[in-house]
Amino acid sequence: MAFRIGLLSLLGFHLSSSTLAHPQQSVTTRSACENTPQSRSCWATSFDIDTNYYEEWPDTGRIVEYSLNIAETVLSPDGVPRPMITANGVFPGPTLEADWGDTLVVHVTNSLPNNGTAIHFHGVRQLNNNQNDGVPSVTQCPIAPGKTMTYTWKATQYGSSWYHSHWGLQAWDGVAGGIVIHGPATSNYDEDLGILVITDWSHETAVQLYPGVLEIAFSIQDNGLINGTNTWQDKGQRWEVVFQPGKKYLMRIVNVSVDHHFKFSIDGHTLTVIAADFVPIKPFTTTILNVGIAQRYDVIVNADALPGNYWLRAFPALLCDVNKNPSNIKGIIRYDMGSSMNPTTLPWPSLDINCDDETQLRAMEPCVALSPGLADEEGNIDVETFLEDQKYWKWQMNSTSFRGDWGNPTILQVHEGILNFTQENDVIKLERPNEWAYFVIETDFIFAHPIHLHGHDFYLLAQGTGKFDASTPLNITNPLRRDTAMLPLSGYMVMAFKADNPGAWLMHCHIGWHVESGLALQFLELPNAINATLDADQLTSTCIQWNDWQKDYNLIQDINDSGV
Repeated sequence: MAFRIGLLSLLGFHLSSSTLAHPQQSVTTRSACENTPQSRSCWATSFDIDTNYYEEWPDTGRIVEYSLNIAETVLSPDGVPRPMITANGVFPGPTLEADWGDTLVVHVTNSLPNNGTAIHFHGVRQLNNNQNDGVPSVTQCPIAPGKTMTYTWKATQYGSSWYHSHWGLQAWDGVAGGIVIHGPATSNYDEDLGILVITDWSHETAVQLYPGVLEIAFSIQDNGLINGTNTWQDKGQRWEVVFQPGKKYLMRIVNVSVDHHFKFSIDGHTLTVIAADFVPIKPFTTTILNVGIAQRYDVIVNADALPGNYWLRAFPALLCDVNKNPSNIKGIIRYDMGSSMNPTTLPWPSLDINCDDETQLRAMEPCVALSPGLADEEGNIDVETFLEDQKYWKWQMNSTSFRGDWGNPTILQVHEGILNFTQENDVIKLERPNEWAYFVIETDFIFAHPIHLHGHDFYLLAQGTGKFDASTPLNITNPLRRDTAMLPLSGYMVMAFKADNPGAWLMHCHIGWHVESGLALQFLELPNAINATLDADQLTSTCIQWNDWQKDYNLIQDINDSGV
């Protein structure tokens, strides 16, 4: 079961290294144009849907502040009570909402009795702000019980995403919530319905499932949830929303599953897709949308069906998912607020069971057209799996299953002048400013992997089944950019990104079992520029608090815990 990554690097257009320690100069918004249902492409003076958001963004001068308390609780999302770990006692956690150009300040308090925690803001670029990426063992020490850490970041992007714990399996025991950054759009709509979280669900905790999973590629989930709710037998309730005929509704779909790839649809309605992850795209229409783990799609739904009630469905891709209740992961779209009847529409006549990425089915073009440079060097990295103690599948890159050190994260070592790392840290250095890095990722394992890169939107240049070779065509003319894409089963994907963001950035499979068992590596990008971006006092004080607590509590990092 080999899983290989080939590395190619190239020189692109260079900025001077002195510019890399400082964000792109932002322009303060003076007066906003009118962003209305008839003009969603408009946003503010000097900014609209055609703005290259990697180079410029508004500066509103506004600070949006949130507090998240991470604590144990018991909830019954589908009517069956189970232990959970949540942000502010709810699942999904509170949505972090702001405007493009705002600064977000998020205070995270760890109220767990015997675990660390940390919050990652998925897909947020964190330009020159690696310390706020929220990854234990890489960008910070875990937040110790009873302590609070404040994350601060600028909303230089806009669109839909989610935040989640990056400590062990906490994200899939409930520490997850939505992010909405309001900005322009590539198509008009009347109302924004906000985040629509879809997820698989088990009546056991993720931690309980993990030790008993012999084949870490799979787990049997009991159910699924729509925005944190569903039914189980005669218990629970369904999420529902009322449509007003003739209106267009924006839905921000986020898949926060531990291992389920979903097919999303609304009976009797067409979906107009306008963004993939944080990247606005030229609109396309579909009736069924493939949503991989950690991916997001903004879709517009026109309330143009006959009056009645309609199922909203999230159906697991059965080729790579095992669920006891696959046909029941549903919500309800109503046209009559007073109605309480279930829809009478029939299930899909035939189901596509493949865990294909939407990009395998169609080309998606970003609204802002950009293209990468060309590669001029290449190398290979071999990745394999092995069965440890006849119990755990462990994943390897460079003959190493990733294992970071909670109490000695990568950027703390960089701060202390250490730039040579142990093999198990699995570090790839990118040291030349604005160098382009190309990666060919291959697997002959019969399972698809959602690959997520921190700190960047990458260019998705190719994707397919079978072996990649030199004759495989690459799309280098305005290819889709995103932060999470599916590596097809027994196939390959090719990505590219520019080394313009100093930091230690994790790349990993977003299946919870896989990242926990080592399917990750990190890029040490422009290491000589990292120190200028750090708040050393916060970095070291968080680590002192953690190391003191870990020593007092005698918490030992399990050999099967990757640390991220």
